[in-house]
Amino acid sequence: MVAFVTGGNRGIGLAIALALRGAGHDVVVGSRSGDAPDGLAAVRLDVTSTDSVDAAIDRVESEFGSVDVLVANAGITRDTLLVRMDDSDLDAVIQANLVGAIRCARRVARGMIRARSGRIILISSVVWAAGSAGQVNYAAAKAGLVGAGRSLARELGGRGITTNVIAPGFIETDMTAALTDDQRAGILAQIPAGRYGATGEVAAAVAFLAGPDAGYINGAVLPVDGGLGMGH
Repeated sequence: MVAFVTGGNRGIGLAIALALRGAGHDVVVGSRSGDAPDGLAAVRLDVTSTDSVDAAIDRVESEFGSVDVLVANAGITRDTLLVRMDDSDLDAVIQANLVGAIRCARRVARGMIRARSGRIILISSVVWAAGSAGQVNYAAAKAGLVGAGRSLARELGGRGITTNVIAPGFIETDMTAALTDDQRAGILAQIPAGRYGATGEVAAAVAFLAGPDAGYINGAVLPVDGGLGMGH
């Protein structure tokens, strides 16, 4: 089975790509550079461009076969308070995090419909429901993924295709490593598990949803957040 992971060259995306490879998938990573570490196959991809999305998936299909699993993980942040947020901050984050995922899903859906099988997994965030000060653009995009994913679940579910959303909380990545000690302590105080998550824990959830035992899970939002999002 061919798995295509956008933004799979580092952090959570790389962990997902490696986990899917370990589960036996032929994994291709989409990245802006067209490169990926650890011997993974890669194609150049800019999810904000329809032409780039089409070209990348055309290449995947020609070299590896139709995409059986799409993991839409690519995204960016441009955090600032709303009154300081300009149009470029809004447009860039919405395009990269939300519209880009929809573009990728639209393109791979063609082959999945013909095959009458497939897995689409969208990587959202705990902020989709909880919100986050300074992240109006990011939270809106991540909430949009839930609506898009559930709509796709209704559109495609009868053709053997599942669409699910994973909502990670605070995960140990380069981004969280840059937080100050006070910031880390404040965040940890809100997490019932009392720790940050590991990228491998998000990847394990993706591997499960991509596997044969998850065929009847559709339109779900799976939190991987140590309990941070409870009640939202």
